[in-house]
Amino acid sequence: MGVLNITKDNWEQEVLESKEPVIIDFWAPWCGPCKMIGPVFEELAKDYVGKVKFVKVNADEEPELAGSFQIRGIPTLSVVKEKKEVDRIVGFAPKEVIKGKIDTILDNS
Repeated sequence: MGVLNITKDNWEQEVLESKEPVIIDFWAPWCGPCKMIGPVFEELAKDYVGKVKFVKVNADEEPELAGSFQIRGIPTLSVVKEKKEVDRIVGFAPKEVIKGKIDTILDNS
């Protein structure tokens, strides 16, 4: 399915009502580390099709969503499962680190 762009208009349907865990990439277009993590995020989305939903929230355009997660720095990857944040990565992380977190969450499902 690829990566979805999330706004307050589709937040509830795509994140809160999701049957599978959701990884939210809080980012901004001016952020260097955000640009570095973008391709990694896209690759992982392909690896976990049907198991995990990957979404992006532009923190500049959706400050209410970023605020509701108390985002203090970007990029921040937040893992939401059953409407609750269960894990978080702040800053750039290599693919293997993100993959390890995803696998742990899926193993605990």
